[in-house]
Amino acid sequence: MTISDFSSIRFLVLGAALTLSACSYGDNELWPSSDSAADQASAEASGQTTEGADGKVQVIGGGQPPIGASTFVPPGVTPGEPTGTFVGKKVVELRDELARLQNSIAQQNDELQRLRTDLVQNSQQYHGTIAAVNARLQVGTTPGNPILVQQFKSAQADLDRIANEINKMNNLVAAVANNSTLSAYMAEAARAAFSVSGAVDEDHRQLAILEDEVNRTAVLIDRLLKELTSDVRRQTNYVTTERANLNLISAGIKSGEFFGGSLVNKAVLSNAGQMNTAGAPLNTVGRTPLVVIRFDRADVPYEQALYTAVSKTLERRPDALFDLVAVAPVTGGAARIALNSQKARQHAENVMRKLIEMGLPPNRVAVSAKTQQMIANNEVHLYVR
Repeated sequence: MTISDFSSIRFLVLGAALTLSACSYGDNELWPSSDSAADQASAEASGQTTEGADGKVQVIGGGQPPIGASTFVPPGVTPGEPTGTFVGKKVVELRDELARLQNSIAQQNDELQRLRTDLVQNSQQYHGTIAAVNARLQVGTTPGNPILVQQFKSAQADLDRIANEINKMNNLVAAVANNSTLSAYMAEAARAAFSVSGAVDEDHRQLAILEDEVNRTAVLIDRLLKELTSDVRRQTNYVTTERANLNLISAGIKSGEFFGGSLVNKAVLSNAGQMNTAGAPLNTVGRTPLVVIRFDRADVPYEQALYTAVSKTLERRPDALFDLVAVAPVTGGAARIALNSQKARQHAENVMRKLIEMGLPPNRVAVSAKTQQMIANNEVHLYVR
């Protein structure tokens, strides 16, 4: 079972659930169809607005999660005439406080809309740059192409600006939360004023209007806080994922080829998946390796085939764990065997680094080493646990 373009690597069957159809791979099938540069360029350049349960939600495109598009305009404060009573003075104080609160909300709404506009612009620019890089990588280019390196740096700067806008949104969440606390206090104060003696009918009429406006303002603040918090959570997770994708794109630029999306997008992260990577012996008897990389010459081009195999495995089993084994041949004397074992470990370490660059969490891979009869060259085997 061999792949013609990767003569030093063979894929073996792991059973029906993990069959990789190694013999049927063609050149096009090595590239994950869902991550084709043409599809990415089309998706990332598009943007649309859809209607959700909580109002309009803007979909930026290119993997960017939806961002709220609601505006939060305070209902205003109804003026009233002073009555000269103690309760009347309390009504005036509460009305002034409500006016200041609504003015603060209006400023926060303006800030939110500005941040959203900046976020959309930076996101569209980021995805446009990434689409161009991926399209160039997919058709093939020179390793370390300086044009792609410059585009990569530009994309990094765009993503940093997105992260900065999210930090500002997070600060806005804290300010809105303070206003939510204030609105709750004002609503309680308005209700309590009804029980104060010495009020006239006009005091209670104005209090009823004021209480209603305070309650509407509190509802508006709750909506603002809920949508803003949801935006921050989605966009923060998105930036984390995109940083992992940038790591893989960086590896692609170094090698001059397109891999696809980061493996972290397909892996279910869990503390239960932690593994020992200290080199403890692994039992591989009777197990069929997912990938065998034979280092029979310098610069074996194994990266794309390795990515494809692991990616397809994670599509079927997102919580899969892996065993990476350095295999050295038993040939020559003791010194030769020791030298081969050392080289095999170095190869395994390099493969491990490639997997991390591709986005596979390091705690999902256990690394070990062994010697084996009937092989002529150092090999690295990857097993699925």
